[in-house]
Amino acid sequence: MAEDRDPQRRSGAPQDDERAEEHREPSIEERRARRSAMRASQTYARFIDHLCERGGMSPAVAQQAAVSVLCGLEQRLHAEESHDLEAQLPRKLTELLHRCERHDAEARPEKFGRDELLKQVGDDLALHPDAVEPVVRAVMDAVRHQISEGEAEDVSAHLPQDIRHLWLPTM
Repeated sequence: MAEDRDPQRRSGAPQDDERAEEHREPSIEERRARRSAMRASQTYARFIDHLCERGGMSPAVAQQAAVSVLCGLEQRLHAEESHDLEAQLPRKLTELLHRCERHDAEARPEKFGRDELLKQVGDDLALHPDAVEPVVRAVMDAVRHQISEGEAEDVSAHLPQDIRHLWLPTM
């Protein structure tokens, strides 16, 4: 009967135990996980911002372009080099990349060159052929800014000459 007279219990208001749980200090593991997730989001946002600025595209297009170009690029790399590259990319980007249908469909490296890469990206993004190369170069520039100089050189060394020209910075 005392419960019936307690207005907090009848109204469904949180009890003391529930209030204490709401105001509980997060554990160190929870704080680390939150900081890690926040850093991952910020790193990815900086990558997309750089790509938008470099390529003059919206964030949605930049994300699609990054996945398409990286998927094609990684198809040309040995699996070990691909893993090394991904280790330095924003986590959210690698998560998107692993959803790419072509990503693991073929044994790596596949034999194709610049024209095939540009066609693949153009088809993925429904771009006019004249608009594809600047998008590919913008993505590659944004990727190079995310990774170490040594990793950029390793990627370059594993690419065929015609794709390497897209990877290298333009003067």
